Formats: sequence, structure tokens, C-alpha cells
Amino acid sequence: MAKMEVKTSLLDDMIGVGDMVLLEPLNEDSFINNLKKRFDHNEVYTYIGSVVISINPYRSLPIYTPEKVEEYRNRNFYELSPHIFALSDEAYRSLRDQDKDQCILITGESGAGKTEASKLVMSYVAAVCGKGAEVNQVKEQLLQSNPVLEAFGNAKTVRNDNSSRFGKYMDIEFDFKGDPLGGVISNYLLEKSRVVKQPRGERNFHIFYQILSGASEEFLCKLKLERDFSRYNYLGLDSARVNGVDDASNFRTVRNAMQIVGFMDHETQSVFEVVAAVLKLGNIEFKPESRSNGLDESKIKDKNELKEICELTGIDQSVLERAFSFRTVEAKQEKVSTTLNVAQAYYARDALAKNLYSRLFSWLVTRINESIKAQTKVRKKVMGVLDIYGFEIFENADNSFEQFIINYCNEKLQQIFIELTLKEEQEEYIREGIEWTHIEYFNNAIICDLIENNQTGILAMLDEECLRPGTVTDDTFLEKLNQVCATHQHFESRMSKCSRFLNDTSLPHSCFRIQHYAGKVMYQVEGFVDKNNDLLYRDLSQAMWKANHSLIKALFPEGNPAKINLKRPPTAGSQFKASVATLMKNLQTKNPNYIRCIKPNDKKAAHIFNEALVCHQIRYLGLLENVRVRRAGYAFRQPYEPCLERYKMLCKQTWPHWRGPARAGVEVLFNELGIPEEEFSFGRSKIFIRNPRTLFKLEDLRKQRLEDLATLIEKIYRGWKCRTRFLLMKKCQVVIASWYRRYSQQKKYQKIKGSAITVQSYIRGWKARKLLRELKHLKRCNEAATVIAAYWHGTQVRREYRKFFRANAGRKIYEFTLQRLMQKYFLEMKNKMPSLSPIDKNWPARPYLFLDSTHKELKRIFHLWRCKKYRDQFTDQQKLIYEEKLEASELFKDKKALYPASVGQPFQGAYLEISENPKYKKLKDAVDEKIIIAEVVNKINRANGKAASRIFLLTKNNVLLADQKSGTIKSEVPLGDVTKVSMSSQNDGFFAVHLKEGSEAASKGDFLLSSDHLIEMATKLYRTTLSQTKQKLNIEISDEFLVQFKQDKVCVKFIQGSQKNGNIPTCKRKNNRLLEVAVP
Repeated sequence: MAKMEVKTSLLDDMIGVGDMVLLEPLNEDSFINNLKKRFDHNEVYTYIGSVVISINPYRSLPIYTPEKVEEYRNRNFYELSPHIFALSDEAYRSLRDQDKDQCILITGESGAGKTEASKLVMSYVAAVCGKGAEVNQVKEQLLQSNPVLEAFGNAKTVRNDNSSRFGKYMDIEFDFKGDPLGGVISNYLLEKSRVVKQPRGERNFHIFYQILSGASEEFLCKLKLERDFSRYNYLGLDSARVNGVDDASNFRTVRNAMQIVGFMDHETQSVFEVVAAVLKLGNIEFKPESRSNGLDESKIKDKNELKEICELTGIDQSVLERAFSFRTVEAKQEKVSTTLNVAQAYYARDALAKNLYSRLFSWLVTRINESIKAQTKVRKKVMGVLDIYGFEIFENADNSFEQFIINYCNEKLQQIFIELTLKEEQEEYIREGIEWTHIEYFNNAIICDLIENNQTGILAMLDEECLRPGTVTDDTFLEKLNQVCATHQHFESRMSKCSRFLNDTSLPHSCFRIQHYAGKVMYQVEGFVDKNNDLLYRDLSQAMWKANHSLIKALFPEGNPAKINLKRPPTAGSQFKASVATLMKNLQTKNPNYIRCIKPNDKKAAHIFNEALVCHQIRYLGLLENVRVRRAGYAFRQPYEPCLERYKMLCKQTWPHWRGPARAGVEVLFNELGIPEEEFSFGRSKIFIRNPRTLFKLEDLRKQRLEDLATLIEKIYRGWKCRTRFLLMKKCQVVIASWYRRYSQQKKYQKIKGSAITVQSYIRGWKARKLLRELKHLKRCNEAATVIAAYWHGTQVRREYRKFFRANAGRKIYEFTLQRLMQKYFLEMKNKMPSLSPIDKNWPARPYLFLDSTHKELKRIFHLWRCKKYRDQFTDQQKLIYEEKLEASELFKDKKALYPASVGQPFQGAYLEISENPKYKKLKDAVDEKIIIAEVVNKINRANGKAASRIFLLTKNNVLLADQKSGTIKSEVPLGDVTKVSMSSQNDGFFAVHLKEGSEAASKGDFLLSSDHLIEMATKLYRTTLSQTKQKLNIEISDEFLVQFKQDKVCVKFIQGSQKNGNIPTCKRKNNRLLEVAVP
């Protein structure tokens, strides 16, 4: 439903009647017609007050999507269309917010959709409760318990392809926040007779077919099974395959679900081994044999099946074979062993198969409970979901002990339903301050008493008959019933003392009939005693207990010889009676919510509504009785706020807004409408309406009023829309007119402008053509005069030159030839030019001797040009480097032997990383200027000629010497005080820095230093001094020069010679006036 169309009440756009309490008139036909009308419009849910009627659509409907879950979440029960989500939400919110334990009772016959309804309830609760890893794991385990129980407890029947053949009650436990903690499952009356025999058209339990279809060949081999269904007597072949059911896929789903729930791998393996053993038990056949004493006994025909069963279960083959052939009866201290004939052997085999499967199913439920039970011991809130068989009535007296037990359970559920419904009604009346009047209804306690009375009840007499010594048959049981129950008004039998049934031919002699609340049901007494006894011979129990299979051993604790109990085990009827009593006690402590499931047809087809079948179900579900109980007092009740909000438009005083309490507004509204006082009552928080006709009258008035309001709103809206449209059109017209006028004037201006330009162009063209004609005429005149003058001058020249033409012919030829040679030379040079690399020394050969000087000049000019082109490619940084290199070349080329080695070395300047090395942090802080060069040099000691390491720093204004270890500045000389730099012409790195006499820096004398980068240091010092002082620094290159040391002048002399230190120059003090440097 779109967002603007969200319903606020189930009365909005109602198809038929959403709540049967409001149905008028109330009878069986109107009830069915209303259900059919809603079913035809895909409305499969209908209310009876707070009870939900669910009709199985036999197809998928788009009403269970996550969007639907959100739509019904935290909404009032009657706020939206009837839905199972509304009931689920109401139950969950009551549990979470009001701390009330809840139970949801789902009933209906097989195929009505009970199992699907329970899944929808659980999926809704899982969707709306909390999130989190632990919570999600609990929810997943609760949901995944369903596939496991369905596989082992459901079967295909003629009415339903997935019929639950057991009753299930699950208590879901929540914490105080409403998050699930775990759950507890109880199972009731598994139809174990289906294991050994199925009616025509039906199947055994799903798990048998799933194993054979979905298990791998290796797994089947371990279980001693074959994939062919026909190999097993316990599997009916006429319905082995079901359309739309993928047994192989379902098997994978079951195994995955068992893993999620918490089954260990060995437990899963053990479960399937037990299932395989049950399946193979059906293949054991017996043959009769006569003993010498005349007694009949039985023997197993083929012992291969028995052998494989024993291998699966770990039982000694001889022990199991004897258990199938003999029966031991113990009485006090005596043991009597008797043989079993063929019929008794088959009975023992089938009893073992039924008990083995039934106990396995109970163990599965217990094991699942261990996994899903709440792990914490905090106080829990509980929501119970009861998915149990509905009332069953088969035709042709096919109703047996199972139907009797099922119908007894439904009688108890009907009893508690009536009691709790009346109790809920009474509590609401008292809570609202409405006078409670007694409601007449049929109390089925008398029927329950007929069945469960401890003295005269049918179950008590059946147990008594089973325990009675002597010959006990179904006929003796029926005779006892005829004696004890003959006078009961709900019991009928042709053999009873009551004469009115003696001639009733519809009642066979071997049957009895009970008038249940849902109608009369005739039961075939055959099989009652055996099914109630549910005996398993003690020999078989003991054989199972002796198995080496841990699971089978655990299933038969009574087989332990140390724990032999001669007391007869409880009967099936008494066990079920006790289970039902426990269930009723449990339900009494919870707030009930009901879902009544109805099957629309027997064909399991969509869109078919069989009125007779639906009518039959309505009767035995007691739905009409439910409606009558619900509406015996007041048919409809609603809180004051939503009531006033819904009907306030019917009164001028309450429309559009009521400014007082909601109750006062409702009182004003009802008085204004003139509704009789006996038709309604005012509670503390709700208005109670007695008759549905009153509610429908209000709805009709509301509908009419809404139409009037819609007309009024439409009228106002249309007027507003027309006015708005007119104003918009007026505004548009003004805009369009202004734009059109602008456009029109622009077009007019363009036209005038175009015309003016055309006239101007014509005039200009005419003037231009006129001027062109004049110019052409003048040009022709000038050309004519020129031609005439040329001819005339030519004539005169020819006359003059004719005299001496022959004398100047040689010079003319020479000049022409020379001109042609020069042209050829330059064209050839164009094609022979060398590359643009400045170091390329190639140059074309000189073609003519007379062009020698020209050839050389061209070579020089080309070289200068390509050098300029090469220099133009340099960046500023590269230019600076090359300028320094060029400066070094001018200073030291052909003067200093060390120079050639420096040409290929780039000038780096900063050889010490002063700014990055923490060792020189003190030095860095002391120098504020940019450092041009930073290098380690050797300072020559004046006294002995030995060297000491110093850091040489050149900045824009100063020369600094610092200690290499400590970074302390030893000397600082301004560039203006440096007068000269002296060095030798040899291949050494010694140089002297001469200081200005009288300066502060010159107090200790000049500096004699040695460096590995002499050329770079001298060049940078020269350029920096020139830049700062605008004076060239004198660079003296000589093998002997004077150095001022304090007051003395010392001669530094460079000599050639081999040294002990290899290629390293050394310095020695010869005397006070001489320092000698030996250069290798």
C-alpha cells in the first residue's frame, strides 16, 4: 500500500467484514459467505475479536515481505487489515512491554496451514526482536529446529503434502529487553503407526525418502542402504514421489539445520544409523515352523537383513534373532519363555520399529532442547506456540484410537478457549467499569469428563481393561463402555442399555459414537486395546540395551537387567492424558492468542473454496460459538482517542479539533448523533457499542460525511487551482508580451540595420570600383611611360656601350662566373652542415682556394651560433654551474695542473649537510647567512707544517673556519679583508688566503690550507668576492710564494719528489723562513 494510503482502521476499504463480531446477520451462511468473499479477494485472514481465522491459499501471496513486517510492527491490533503479523505483534509487545507470558494456539485439520502459521509467527518475532551475534544465533537455532522436526515428524497425506503427524508446543524464552534467550519444545502423540503402515496415497515420514534421495553413495553404503524405494517394505510405493517436493535438497537442508542447531557429527551419524535400522526392520520376514511338542514357532527367512541391522546397531545377531522368536514372561521369581508364532513375530518386529522410531523422535526433541535452552538463569518471559492437530472426523467409521485421542485434546483446548475468552471479556468489563452480565454458552466440560474421568471415563476404563487379567479384546472393552456410559447424554452405542440406539443402522455394532462440541464422531473400537497397550516385549528391550550403539542403548534404559521393573509401563492413553493436563496447566498461566486454520478444499489447489468443507470445519472449530460469546455483551469496543479521531467530522462541535478530553468529545458526538443510550456504554478508557448495526450506521454517516468533505475540499481546491492558474497565465502573458515586444523591436532594428548596411555596401562598392578604374588607368599610363622610357634609355645605352663593349667583356664574364661559383658554394654548404653539438669538430672541406678566409669565418660564425643555441637550452641553475666552470677555465686553464681533473667534477658546494646533521646544530645556529660552500679542509700549522682538520664555510659576506669535532667557529674573515689567494701550478690542493694588513682578522696572519676541491673553492671565493666587493680577487699561481705568519713572512716552496705517503703531498718546516711542500 502506498504511503499516502496507509490504513488507520480495519474498517477502511473493508472487503466483506474484517471482524466477524461485526457480521450482520450472524448465521452460518453469512459467516461462510463473508469468508468466501474475502478469500476471493486474497484476504485470507479474518478476525473474531482477537482470534485470527486463517484460510490456506495454497499459493504464495505477497503479504509476508519485510515491508509488511515493518508495516505491522508496533501497530494497534485493529489498526490495519487482519493479518497473522498483527496477532504476533500484539503478543510480542504484550510480553515485552507488559511482562505478560503469552501463548499462541494454532489449531485446524491437516492441510489447513498450521505448520506454516507457526513458522510465520516465529519468523515475525525473529524479525522484530533485537539484533546481535548471540541473539541472531539463538534465533537461527530456534528457526532451524523446524526443518529437523518436520523431516522426522511430518509426512505426505491425502490432505496435505507436509502434514505434521505430531503435536508440538514450543516455549520461546525472552529476556527483559525482548531478545530471545532460547526455547523448550514439547511433542505430543507422534503417529508412530505410520512407520510400519501407511494408508493408500500417503507416505511414511519424510526422512526415509530424504536419506535415500539425497545421501551420497558412500553414505548409503555406510548405512547398508540402497537408493531404490521399492527395496523397503515400510515405504509405500504409490506415493513415493511428490510433485513439487525435492527430497534430495531437503536432505541437505536437514543436515545443515542439524549442524546449526548443535548436533555433533557422530550424533548425526548415529541418528541416521537408527533410521536405516528402522527401514531395514521392515524387510525382515518370518516363516512358520512346527516344534516336536506341537507348538508353532517362527524363523527368519533371510538372515542377511538381520545381519546388516546388527552391524549397524552393534547388537549380537543371535540375541536379536532369539528376541524375535521367543518371549520371556517374569512373575515374581519365575521366568517363563514361550515361542512366538509368525503373527506374533511380525507384531514384535513392527512394535520394535515403532518404538525405536518414536523414542528416536523423543530423543531428537530432547537433544534440540539441550541446544536451544536458555543459557542464563535470569528471569525469563515466555511465548508459547502450540501447533497441534485439529479435530479429526473420517468418513465410514475410519476413526480409531488416534482420532479419539486427538479429539480429546481438542475438547480440552476448546474448554480452555471458552474459559479464557470469557475470563478475558469479564476482566475487560471490570477494568472498564462496565456491568458484567452472565453469558450463556455450551460448556463442554461434560464431554471432557466423559473421556478423562478417573473412575468412569473412557480412558480410565480402557486402562482398566488393558490391565485386567484374562482375555482382553476390543469387544470386552466396548461391553464395559456400554455398561458404564450407557446413560451419558453424549455417548451412543447400539449395544448400550439405552433403547433409542438399538435400531440405529448408521451405528455399527463394533462402534461407539461421542457427541463432541464440534459434532458427532463415530469411533471403530478395533485396535483400541492394542494401541493403548503399546507393548514392546522385554526381550527386545533387553536386546536393544545390549547394543554397542550408544544412542540405541540410551533409548532403551528399561532393558538394563540391573534395573528390571516388573511394573507394567503406563499406557499410551494415560501418558497422553498426563501430557494434555500439563499442557493445559501451562496454558492457564499464559495470556492466550488463537489462530484457527481452515482448509478451503481437499484438492490442495488455489482459488477453490468448497463451502461444504469450510462449513464442516467452522462447526467443529466452534467459530460461530466463539462469535456469539464475543458479542454476547458488547460487539465492539474502541479507545476514546481513535474513536473521536475517526468520527469527529460527524459533529460540528468536535470538527475539526476537539479541545477537551477525548471521552467528553465522544459523549458530545454520540449525543449529537442521537444514538440510543442502550446501544453504548462508556468505560474508563473505551467506548462499548452493543450492536454492530450501530457501528455500521456510524461508518455510513462517516462515509457520507467524508464524501461531503471531499466535495468541499475539491471545490476549494478547484477554485484555488483555477485562481492560481489564472494568475500564472496572467503573469505568463505579461512576460510573453514583453518578450515579444522586445523580439519585434529587435527584428525591426535588425531589418533597418541590414538595409543601411546594404545601401552602404553598394555605395562603398561603387566608390571602390570608381577608384579602381582610376588607379588602373593611372597604372596603365605609368607602365606605358615606363616602357617607353626603358626602351628609350636602352637605345641610348646601347649606343654608348656599343663603342667599348668588346673591351669590358672579360671582366663581365669573370664577375658572372665568380657569382655562380659563390652561389654553388653556399648551396652545397647548406646540405653539408655538421650537427648542432658544440663538441662536433667536423666541417666540410674547402672547395675553392679563393674562399679560404670566407670558409673559416663561416665555420667560426656557425660554431658561435650553435653554442648560443645550446646555451639557450640551459636552466638558470645550469647556467650558474657553467658560468662557474667557465670562470674556473679562465682562471686556471693551462696554469694549474690540477685543473683538468676538475673539469668533469660538478661543483656541489655543500659537501657537509650542515642543516640535517645534528652534530653541526651549534654551527648552523651560529651562521645566519646562506652557505655557499661547506667543506672539510686541512689547516697547515705554522710551527711544524702538520695539518689539522677544519670546516671551511663560505657565505655571501664571510669566510669562516670552524672546529670539525665541536663545530665551534675559530676564525671569521669578511670578504673585504681577503686580498689574494696563492697556489702552486702543480697537482696539489694547497692554497694560501692572504688577508689585508691591519685588519682584525690578519692579527694571526694568513691562512695556509689544503683541500680536495681547490679549483671549486677558489672559483666560488673569486666570484663571491667579485659580487660583494665589486673588485676582482687576485689569484696568484706560483711554485713559490710568501705567507704572513703573525710578524714573520714565510716562503712556501713546492718541489717534485716521491713520498712515503704515496700520492699525497706533504708539508715540512725547513727553517723559520721556509715551508717546503713535496708534490708527487
